[in-house]
Amino acid sequence: MKSLIYLNKYFLKYKWRLLLGVLFVGISNYFAVDGFIYAGQAVDFIRNNINNPDKDFLISELVRYAAIILGLALLSGVFLFFTRQTIIVMSRLVEYDLKNEIYAKYQQLDVAFYKRNNTGDMMNRISEDVGRVRMYIGPAVMYILNTLFRFILTITAMLHVNAQLTLYVLIPLPLLAFAIYIVSYTINKKGTLIQETLSDITTHAQEAFSGIRVLKTFGREDFSVQKFEEQSAEYRKRTMGLVKTESLFQPIMILLIGLSNIFIVYIGGRLAIEGKISFGNIVEFILYVNALTWPIASLGWVTSLIQRAAVSQTRINEFLQTQPEIYNSNGISGKIEGDIEFKNVSFTYPDSGIQALNNISFSIKKGSSVAIIGRTGSGKSTIANLICRLYDVNSGEIVIDNKNIKNINLFELRSQTGYVPQEVFLFSDTISNNIGFSMDQKDNIAIEEAAKNAAIYDNIMDFPLKFETIVGERGITLSGGQKQRISIARAIIKQPQLLIFDDCLSAIDTETEEKILNNLKKLMAGKTSVIISHRVSSVKNSDTIIVLDQGQIIEQGNHRELINKKGSYYELFKMQQLEEELMA
Repeated sequence: MKSLIYLNKYFLKYKWRLLLGVLFVGISNYFAVDGFIYAGQAVDFIRNNINNPDKDFLISELVRYAAIILGLALLSGVFLFFTRQTIIVMSRLVEYDLKNEIYAKYQQLDVAFYKRNNTGDMMNRISEDVGRVRMYIGPAVMYILNTLFRFILTITAMLHVNAQLTLYVLIPLPLLAFAIYIVSYTINKKGTLIQETLSDITTHAQEAFSGIRVLKTFGREDFSVQKFEEQSAEYRKRTMGLVKTESLFQPIMILLIGLSNIFIVYIGGRLAIEGKISFGNIVEFILYVNALTWPIASLGWVTSLIQRAAVSQTRINEFLQTQPEIYNSNGISGKIEGDIEFKNVSFTYPDSGIQALNNISFSIKKGSSVAIIGRTGSGKSTIANLICRLYDVNSGEIVIDNKNIKNINLFELRSQTGYVPQEVFLFSDTISNNIGFSMDQKDNIAIEEAAKNAAIYDNIMDFPLKFETIVGERGITLSGGQKQRISIARAIIKQPQLLIFDDCLSAIDTETEEKILNNLKKLMAGKTSVIISHRVSSVKNSDTIIVLDQGQIIEQGNHRELINKKGSYYELFKMQQLEEELMA
């Protein structure tokens, strides 16, 4: 239950709605209980006047009692409606705020967080878990207040009639409290397991939908279906266990309420015979007990809602309390010039423990083009990640414009950097919106110009809807080369001060590659560009080429200098030349 304390700030935010809800619940229950008093009086009136010859008087009085009882019931219903319009609406507003808060938190967290947590689980926490929390804020709070007011008003009215009979009626309540405790404990344990299973199901479904092409090409549809069925069966098993626990609560409630009614009939009958209470009071007590039946019986359901919400809020709090490892320590805006220096930088990925860079040092002058080349796993992409500050170095430092990268405004650094990652991601939107993703105001002329510089314009114009073509989820309707070029267009439209290409030309033929690189040379005049590749054709025209191997710099120079050294770069160059000749 401690996890739900986090929600108190929302109760304070919407305190006036909550207070109005409390007021309306109290008024609604007051009118409901008042109706029972008049019902008892009506029974006593009939018993005392059963032999009255004036039938018209009897009928008129009964009509008056009926009108009063009906009016009180209507007033109770109206204020119950007002209760729902305040407390339930408040829960929807909190749901809206909580989802926005979680999503905003997701945006603050760094890349390492997303590598440690799967998408399905994150989606489940912002949807299913928030939904369960809303059920606590709305229905659970409303029924708790309703039970509290109903109990206080009813017990007060019962004590006013006869304290002895009231005590007998309340005998089953300690048993009820114990039953609620046992059920709550069991629900909490089972609810936690259910939420974990639901996250697994969501994750499996999300991955299956995202990787449907891999599933189909490997013919593993049946395996995926079987795995989903197994997870669903486990979810059903655990849910049914929870349902059985909850279903035991209702019969216990009915039994305890039945005991109270037996006490009323027996003890109340004896008291009425002795003249200590009226027969109308017996009817009144039965109505009181029946009025308590649903609020008390709902305690089991409410307890279940609260326990489930506590489990869900605990899961939500885990993420909300997670602090990003990469954060902005400088709120001052400033232009990035583009001078970059790596000083004895080493980096090991925190999750895998793989050392990607080992004590490397190099510098990139403003306005120059630097290429980084090497075999797979040599640490090329790690350099791009560190320059964009997706990770922080373990030792050494990265200096940009004579400032440690940690002391530079993080948002300014990234906003002035055009980064094309190795794994291209396109949004399920139009080509136009994908290219203009970084623009606050859409500029069709700039979008078209960026497409031309990325050598994708002619392909786009061949599509029936041209720039308004929907690319599908993750750009599924496009080829690998088309996705890479749209991603390049998205980066260069920013006119960045620093441009980083992380092996994003791998699916593009050499002729188109040459065209793109020539366009970039004009666009990036006076600006810094870093081209990461495993192909010599992509890097040969760069001012400086850095050759990496196992996280260390083994060669450095321009294309001609490295060829003359006849080292690793030369071997790579000759090998790729041979491959091109064989493919020709």
